[in-house]
Amino acid sequence: MAEKIEDLNLPSATVARLIKESLPEHVAVGKDARAAISRAASVFVMFLTSRASQEAQHETRKTLLGQDVIKALEELEFDEFIEPLNVVYKDFKEGKSRKSTPRKKAVQNGTEDGDEEHEDEVMDEETGE
Repeated sequence: MAEKIEDLNLPSATVARLIKESLPEHVAVGKDARAAISRAASVFVMFLTSRASQEAQHETRKTLLGQDVIKALEELEFDEFIEPLNVVYKDFKEGKSRKSTPRKKAVQNGTEDGDEEHEDEVMDEETGE
């Protein structure tokens, strides 16, 4: 678990980038506002994770799934987030299966070479998988 409450905050550079991308160019955001947004986002993530965890426990699972997060959003009445999340979740699942399919086929056929394996390693670093 986190040693300090600050350990639970989202990375400030990531939050700053998201704020910048969300606002028009001419809008400036003060340091205190960025800190408040960062903390609010962290609290929201913890709140949503807690509810999704309850959903997984209700289904007698220890692993959180995307469907648990979507169900938590529904129950917490964050309806405006559900459709965008469904789109991203679907794209993620499709992209994940597309990326793994060529390598699986190459391994099954015994035709995998070093270059393909290196490409998979690069994709894994980019996606974290």
